[in-house]
Amino acid sequence: YLLFTDDNGSVFIINTMSWGLIKVIKANYGRTDRTTCARSVPAHQTSNMNCFRRTSLHTITCLSRCDGRKSCSVPAVNSVFSDPCAGTYKYLDVDYVLEAKRTVACEGKSVSLRCVLGLIKVIKANYGRTDRTTCARSVPAHQTSNMNCFRRTSLHTMSTRKSCSVPAVNSVFSDPCAGTYKYLDVDYVCVRKGTF
Repeated sequence: YLLFTDDNGSVFIINTMSWGLIKVIKANYGRTDRTTCARSVPAHQTSNMNCFRRTSLHTITCLSRCDGRKSCSVPAVNSVFSDPCAGTYKYLDVDYVLEAKRTVACEGKSVSLRCVLGLIKVIKANYGRTDRTTCARSVPAHQTSNMNCFRRTSLHTMSTRKSCSVPAVNSVFSDPCAGTYKYLDVDYVCVRKGTF
């Protein structure tokens, strides 16, 4: 994602439209080429291609406020990122990913997956138990001690839907470990139609 800026500033905006949660990977405030955001800008202000403040601690600190959110705005101005090269027309270049949403249903309950925009794409799902704390309230300790209880499951039937509900029960997934209190743990993202 690119955003131009000048001394008056512009605002860098990420809006995932409920596709997922933001995680900033790296960022650069400056200029690394002559063509990006160069329209109507004098050539002498785009000639410095070694202008960067690449993923400095300060830059990441400014952008980390976006992590875990569905939308975020940050002023792309010298006063926020400091000026790495005076006289150069700069832009903010941010690489980010959309992290999966996670939902858990204790045994006997149901997971509900929902995409306001787009369609469900399941990244991974497990029916079983991989820790002692999830869904452990009021459950005897001997029923939560087995943390190697896996039933990696395919929930592809949920893909191409906007919402669905799946019960976390042995009759749906079979019992991967008798005597253990299980849960269904699902990571998913919302994707545009045709990107499966």
